Amino acid sequence: MHLGHLLGALNNWINLQDKYDCYFMVADWHALMTEYKAYAHKMQDYIIEMVADWISVGINPAKSVIFLQSDIKEHLELAMVFSDITPLSWLERCPTYKEQIRELKGKELTTYGFLGYPVLQAADILAYKAEVVPVGEDQLPHLELTREIGRRFNHIYKTNTFSDPKALLTKTPRILGIDNRKMSKSYDNFIALSGKEEAIKSKVYSMITDPKRIKKTDPGHPGICNVFSYYKIFKPEITGEVRNWCEGAEKGCTECKKELAQILIDYLEPIRKKSEKLLKDKSYIWDILKSGAEKASEIASKTMAEVYRAIGIK
Repeated sequence: MHLGHLLGALNNWINLQDKYDCYFMVADWHALMTEYKAYAHKMQDYIIEMVADWISVGINPAKSVIFLQSDIKEHLELAMVFSDITPLSWLERCPTYKEQIRELKGKELTTYGFLGYPVLQAADILAYKAEVVPVGEDQLPHLELTREIGRRFNHIYKTNTFSDPKALLTKTPRILGIDNRKMSKSYDNFIALSGKEEAIKSKVYSMITDPKRIKKTDPGHPGICNVFSYYKIFKPEITGEVRNWCEGAEKGCTECKKELAQILIDYLEPIRKKSEKLLKDKSYIWDILKSGAEKASEIASKTMAEVYRAIGIK
């Protein structure tokens, strides 16, 4: 889990637990769509670490359903049905697909699974007839495609099985990675919640700053600096001071990043400690996932029964 996920949790996910029946899915099938070579032997560890991070930032297994995607067979069943009715052109126009094909040139992503990523994502959402989906800005095209697939299913089979899930953006709809691209584990441009002090420093020190500021004596332009955007999120009370020292060339980018690194270290320390404590009892996390799978399966199986009736099988 990285900082982008953290903002989603703090701004949306946690508050939703008191308003809705919340389902939090560990997307192991999705992970394999881009990392089918790299993740296979590490998947179990990643699953446990992800759930530990979620609980550490405030997702409460007593209030929410936390489950593993591959534990619910209905996700793949519904994705198969949706695959039959989704036009290829809908998938090829998806901006995230185009972006990742362009950015991840070192990986073999011209696969059926990767192209069909949004179809499985639609199944993940519609299997639970979700009313609200907390998403980042980059996921809005995927959510619109989900709505289109649901509408197409309803139209073809003359049913009202699926309704349109609404997007719920965070207060900060997107946080860029250290290289100014979307923060993603695939790009290795993320700052991990569980990162140790030296790892966080290394990431922050390598952040791209103001491209117009060549020398320390040059005035900075905070509005175009990614480092400044992190100050606005994680230490908003000092952004006026940061802006002044930057525009006045009182501090260089190196010193600015050192201060930001310490802010993030202090901010993430309690989360990291709680996560480390949870990871000492992995059976507790697996029990949470098992319990969550039972609850999720109950809902997803009812949806699939409706789907099977609509398409005339089973």
